[in-house]
Amino acid sequence: MTALRLAHRGDWRRAPENSLAALRAALEIPTCDGVEFDVRSASDGTPVLLHDATLARVQGRADPAASLSPSELGELGVPTLEEALTTVPRRAFLDIELKEDIGPAVVTVLAGGRGPDLARVVVSSFDPTVLRRIHSLAPGWSCWLNSYELTPEVVRLAADLDCRGVSVAWWVITPQSFALAHDAGLEVGAFTVRRRPTFDRLARLGIAAVCVEGRALDGP
Repeated sequence: MTALRLAHRGDWRRAPENSLAALRAALEIPTCDGVEFDVRSASDGTPVLLHDATLARVQGRADPAASLSPSELGELGVPTLEEALTTVPRRAFLDIELKEDIGPAVVTVLAGGRGPDLARVVVSSFDPTVLRRIHSLAPGWSCWLNSYELTPEVVRLAADLDCRGVSVAWWVITPQSFALAHDAGLEVGAFTVRRRPTFDRLARLGIAAVCVEGRALDGP
């Protein structure tokens, strides 16, 4: 199995992270297999692409996403999930990280954009409550538990959540911890890699996907 190279929030070297331009820029790179991006809710419940709880770091506004409408967010460069799914070709693999429980709205948009079987997509989250919610609404969808650890406890939690895999900080992945997850029937993803040698080491282990940025996004 070849490890997928996923652009972390798009290629933010060429455009603001999680923007449509950043997603397009990443997918212009021949070695990029897909993108990872973050989803929160606008004031009316519409899923939008944003990592932080507020727009302060990237857009220079202190407002939380939940206080603004989709059109107001759009004027600040924050796209809706529907716009992102329209922009990204179906050939691209997607790791969609939910930062909060958006409820049925996100399932409706994802199914409309990628089909009811959610082809070439994983839904990931650090929050077990979010993953339980997705599983209750779309039981067959592929979900990954995000974590900064890869321990027996994390593996058990992922299994209890009916996750297909775990996505963990790259530095906690060793042959032993990888085997622990793999033997439990879980796919293993990694975040966030900035050096090509690190990507190559993880790929040799049999990792499913790696969120990369900077120089690790380029290469042969």
